Amino acid sequence: MISFVVPAHNEQVCLPGTLRAIHDSARACNQEYEIIVVDDASTDATAEMARTHEARVISVHHRQIAATRNSGGRAAKGDRIFFVDADTTINPRTLCEALRAIDGGAAGGGGAVWIDWREPLPLYGRIIAVLAVIFPKLIGFTGGAFMFCTRAAFQATGGFDERLYWSEEGKFAMALRREGRFYVPWRPVLTSGRRLRKTSGGALLVGAVRMLASPVKFLTDRQPVQKIWYDSNRATDHILPNTWAVRISNAIALLFMLVMLSGLLGHLVPWEWTPRERLSGRIRLGMAIFCCHIGLVLGPLALLLLVNLLRQKRWTGVFQSVVWIAFCIWQGFGAVRVVVWAWSAFGAWVMNGLSAT
Repeated sequence: MISFVVPAHNEQVCLPGTLRAIHDSARACNQEYEIIVVDDASTDATAEMARTHEARVISVHHRQIAATRNSGGRAAKGDRIFFVDADTTINPRTLCEALRAIDGGAAGGGGAVWIDWREPLPLYGRIIAVLAVIFPKLIGFTGGAFMFCTRAAFQATGGFDERLYWSEEGKFAMALRREGRFYVPWRPVLTSGRRLRKTSGGALLVGAVRMLASPVKFLTDRQPVQKIWYDSNRATDHILPNTWAVRISNAIALLFMLVMLSGLLGHLVPWEWTPRERLSGRIRLGMAIFCCHIGLVLGPLALLLLVNLLRQKRWTGVFQSVVWIAFCIWQGFGAVRVVVWAWSAFGAWVMNGLSAT
């Protein structure tokens, strides 16, 4: 049997569509199933909506997504557990593909997510939405709105890490990869873009900087992600703020995204096409230096992957981890070289200016 676990806090608007999609998909795949809605301290009609749509309701008061998901996972009766966010609608094709993967020996997996074109989003958010479809399948790794695993894998990993207020699904995905094959279906599921609407681009960039500066505190402290992940006000979920401050903030985030994409795609363009003496070459060099500063995060990422490597139980997992560690070290070392060169050149320029005066 399949157990669908839906964590929910004040989700009376989205929940009916989510539950109808689960019913339709499970029936289309001809599977016995149950739906568990974990009502986490809702103050609206979430529980009533769940019961109306034939779901079993478990009431908790965690206000932490990892603990809420785990409560549903522990109450599940099925040998295959699917975690579906309350603002996400699945489809039969993705569900059946995930079930075939589990039947073929996968310990679990996760689905890429798509945001409907008709939903209002800032431009930088639309870029993120496109990348959220492409990258999970390319790298074979994802977390988020749609995850699945066998009951054995859930119990072996201990479920989601309840010390984390954010990115708990990423750590769970890494734990699943240690238990067996991790599968990403080809077809994405549909999710809401409300988090990209309600949080300005500038706020997301500030959060990214804070995470890089102190990742442990950022992931284990509720306050930095309170507005993004734990806001109880759903009345404005469908509204894209349009103040000048938000517009400027989103424009900065869009510029950041374009610079990052230029760094990824810049390797395809020979430097001979953009000589450094020209304006185009100087702009490209500046963008490359900026991207290399971001690339410094590959060092800590390689260390994280190394820790994960030491806990791998499968030779295929060991091979994949070694490949990714080698890639991170290669790219990270190149980023360090560029950053050191750039700051050395800047220091020399400053010293020359001071000596000239």
